[in-house]
Amino acid sequence: MVLDNIFNITFTRHTQSMRIFTFIICFFIMFFSQGQENRVADLKIQGNKKLKSSFVKKIALVKSGAVLDSSDIEQDMRLLKRLPSIAYAYYQVFPAEKPNEYNVFYNIEENFTIIPSANVYTTNDDEFAYRLGLYEFNLFGQNITIGGFYQNDIFDSYALNLRAPFLFSRKLGLAVNFQNLTTLEPVFFNNATADYRYNNESIEVLGLYQINFTNRVEIGINFFTEDYAYQSGATNQNIPQALIVDKMLYKLIYEYNNLNYDYQYVEGFRSVFNFQYVHSIDNEQLPDFLIGWNDFEYFKRFGEKGNWASRLRVGIATNDETPFAPFSVDNNLNIRGVGNTIDRGTAAIVLNTEYRYTLYEKGWFALQGNAFIDAGSWRNPGGDFGDFGDSQNLRVYPGLGFRFIHKKIFNAIFRIDYGVGITPDSTKGFVFGIGQYF
Repeated sequence: MVLDNIFNITFTRHTQSMRIFTFIICFFIMFFSQGQENRVADLKIQGNKKLKSSFVKKIALVKSGAVLDSSDIEQDMRLLKRLPSIAYAYYQVFPAEKPNEYNVFYNIEENFTIIPSANVYTTNDDEFAYRLGLYEFNLFGQNITIGGFYQNDIFDSYALNLRAPFLFSRKLGLAVNFQNLTTLEPVFFNNATADYRYNNESIEVLGLYQINFTNRVEIGINFFTEDYAYQSGATNQNIPQALIVDKMLYKLIYEYNNLNYDYQYVEGFRSVFNFQYVHSIDNEQLPDFLIGWNDFEYFKRFGEKGNWASRLRVGIATNDETPFAPFSVDNNLNIRGVGNTIDRGTAAIVLNTEYRYTLYEKGWFALQGNAFIDAGSWRNPGGDFGDFGDSQNLRVYPGLGFRFIHKKIFNAIFRIDYGVGITPDSTKGFVFGIGQYF
């Protein structure tokens, strides 16, 4: 039977040829199967070791006894390749014993998932700050992430994280986060600067819901305590030198994700909207606070080795005239080379764009070079949108970097970037880390 021969094709890479074969399969199914339905006899998982086959079957659209649908298989492939535990996935379809029934094989290439994390960056005093962590991304073979980090940025900080996006079903999961973060924060007022020791201790619980393949939401609550303590610099009678306040934060995250992964290459579009409402529990004199931002990410393949990546962040918050504004200018977050929290604002526009090119690749290893431009501007606390055009707020930092990539270990990308400012009063510096910058 011609249909049997077509289904005997093995798909090993997500290429143009694979798309053509998929189209041919769909065509022949429709042509030869009018008036009858082809069904899945069994879904079989191969190649997995730590990852549980029962977990893959739980989250897969393809089920035993269901109608055989190539679009469901394609969605399963894209979902599996997004998982931290999977380096690559492909499928095979073979005829079963009964007519019009087929066995579907999902072939898994697993990632190593017990991963250290590291970020190293320069501070404003040309000293190094760092964050070291350890995470397991496939706890119990169920794609549950658990881990934490230690940070030294003048002061000691730590955090613990648990994330189980498929805990209850393919659609419903849970995340719990604890953080005790302490940093030396510059506070800007009246053209002067003061340094405060800032501590944020928080516990957060989030419900995770996958609406469909491309859309998901997170809804939750965060209880935290903020502690500001004056260290040095200018003072102002209207700005307290010590402040401790308990707060409650309501959080909503909506993500549209249409990205497709092929080892170190990414293609597609993603949008992540984050909205927070902050309420002071024990100090009614402090106003409620709203903050929201959206990250727009676009990735495009060029040839076999090129990858263009861009991220645009647009954010806005309650425009209180406060030295503790929520959006910060920081080389570890948004502009490489700018320094450690050099400014703050109540609205922000930041663009990161870079071209990644694979310089060398063999087996499990790949070396990427990248050329980037990071640019952004901020609205001053209590200011207006005209602040975005103020030359004192504008930052533009081009630079170069390298990526050392282990293709079979999740997120095992050691990056080093060097950014140089071209706007007035700019700095320059290195930024190191694990994982792509965005």
